[in-house]
Amino acid sequence: MSNKNGKSSSGKSDFSQRVGLKAARKRNAQRHVTRTVWTGLGMMGMIGWSVALPTLLGAALGLWLDARYPGGRSWTLALLVAGLMLGCFSAWRWVVKEGQEIRKQESDDDD
Repeated sequence: MSNKNGKSSSGKSDFSQRVGLKAARKRNAQRHVTRTVWTGLGMMGMIGWSVALPTLLGAALGLWLDARYPGGRSWTLALLVAGLMLGCFSAWRWVVKEGQEIRKQESDDDD
């Protein structure tokens, strides 16, 4: 609350409070820039591996099954697609979870 001469009950003017809030927001943003870049690169790597690893494991298991049990169907193709779908689902869940955490942190920082 401010009185007639623009001072709040704590003795600071409204202008100085706004400047202080903007400065704190700027410092917070500068702290997060470096972390954001590395987090983004780490997230790309995490997403890539979470898709590639199940796909490759599915293909390897399919090759092994095709060698052991030859037949009319291709286990390699079926398990490669299954691994790809599993990896994409896993990556999607991880990205959604990270996005929720980022939005939560941003809303906490704004308060």
